[in-house]
Amino acid sequence: MTLKLCVAQLNFVVGDLAGNSQKIIDAAHLAYADGVRLLLTPELSICGYAAEDLFLRHAFIDACDDAVKTVARALAGLKDMTVVVGHPTGGDSRTRSVAVQSRFNSASVLCEGSVVATYAKRELPNYQVFDERRYFTPGQGVCVFEAGEAGHKVKVGLLICEDAWFEEPARLTQAAGADMLAVINASPFHVGKGDEREQMMRIRVAACGLPLVYAHLVGGQDEVIFEGHSFALNADGTVAGRAPSFIENVFVVAVDRAQAAIHLVAKVAPQRSPEADLWDALVLGVRDYIGKNGFPSVILGLSGGIDSALVLAVAVDALGKDRVRTVMMPSPYTADISWIDARDMAARLGVRYDEISIVPEFDAFKASLAGEFKGLAEDTTEENIQARIRGTLLMALSNKFGSIVLTTGNKSEMATGYCTLYGDMAGGFAVIKDLAKTTVFRLARWRNVNDPYGTHPEPIPERIITRPPSAELRPDQTDQDSLPPYEVLDAILERYMENDQGMEDIIAAGFARADVEKVTRLIKINEYKRRQAPVGIRVTHRSFGKDWRYPITNRFRA
Repeated sequence: MTLKLCVAQLNFVVGDLAGNSQKIIDAAHLAYADGVRLLLTPELSICGYAAEDLFLRHAFIDACDDAVKTVARALAGLKDMTVVVGHPTGGDSRTRSVAVQSRFNSASVLCEGSVVATYAKRELPNYQVFDERRYFTPGQGVCVFEAGEAGHKVKVGLLICEDAWFEEPARLTQAAGADMLAVINASPFHVGKGDEREQMMRIRVAACGLPLVYAHLVGGQDEVIFEGHSFALNADGTVAGRAPSFIENVFVVAVDRAQAAIHLVAKVAPQRSPEADLWDALVLGVRDYIGKNGFPSVILGLSGGIDSALVLAVAVDALGKDRVRTVMMPSPYTADISWIDARDMAARLGVRYDEISIVPEFDAFKASLAGEFKGLAEDTTEENIQARIRGTLLMALSNKFGSIVLTTGNKSEMATGYCTLYGDMAGGFAVIKDLAKTTVFRLARWRNVNDPYGTHPEPIPERIITRPPSAELRPDQTDQDSLPPYEVLDAILERYMENDQGMEDIIAAGFARADVEKVTRLIKINEYKRRQAPVGIRVTHRSFGKDWRYPITNRFRA
């Protein structure tokens, strides 16, 4: 073996420079003891990704610079050990004039106490959740460094994430003498993204003829998830190794030189189903949002319906039953089976379950408004009052006991406004905000036959999955009283919102004009609601969050 390298697939916290630095130092020392002589950390590992407008603060850049020096000093005694760390550079208030504001998304090569090279990312993404041109200036250089012990050196070409999606950075690195490519990354997850990355990197190695190691971040950061799934490809495009997804991992790759060619060897984690990825993404998103922000526990309204059932199952897998509380808040329209199924599910998972009737509060609201509403029929006004009573009760419990409220609305509801401001939208974290209703059903069925965290083999009562969905805010209500069938709604939503197809194109694809016009109209007129919704986990390539930036005041209708 010519060189043993390691990908430190770690979960960093944005802004925790001391904690992130110590993670890198600890990983480097452990890897060194195991014979590793090159450690790769993910993109912007020193500060965490994405730090957003923290990058605009001089003090933040200064602190990141100090952290890099701290890591370098801590590794000074590791002979022949090379460590690559990602960090922002430029705009340092101690070394630059105020007029110089250029900042770079950089990576530094550390060896025996010194920074021996620094590379600035050349290709800056500015689509989907990415906003790197707001913060960084494109780099211009190439970085090829040597790693390994004397007589066994390997020339490694360094790229950062988006650089590897374009031909020129790799081509220039190859021309500079690289034997292999090391790509450090922080690439947000969506379903299928891991396969997309592997395929794109196969194109890259085919174009430049060099093997490649892809070092990726893992963890949740607000709405985005990083799933790990680091990997290594040989020059012929075959998978030499793949790290597990959604967990921290020290991914070791053996680099062998056979004559002039480099060959990589590592363990290969199996490919996963989309449902397994979805589930682990939701679990990791909840665990990291709650843990990194210091919330002791969570609380949610358990209705006996599919959405709250799925959120409860995710929360227990993420946090354990002792940190999850459920509250059933029946109204005059709550069916008996909703009580029964909610109690059943709470018992299956062993979580605290309480029932607080909203009937007295609902009667009091109607009495207070009786004069104003005299002669007017009940409508969505009274329905929304019920939802807002529930939101008020949950937020009161949250304030009193410190538990953050998990909202239970899905993407189909968020798209069409089938949700109530200050009611079921009230809360701190929207777990299934980016799951279409049809995906909610599919994932619930998957979870009922899979128990990845050992909490319960069948957590969701079957009737919750099979009964027609209803908000239960008026007698005999079902969702399809107000919306097209979810199979139709979600297909239109995917085409219009996620893939930017026009209305006429969707109609030409076979959808009824009335359905297309209704769904797209609802999407447009409910923008004001979504602007007030809590942050939620992104699992598709376009979510209602940073991916979706449409004006509230808008008369364009196509």
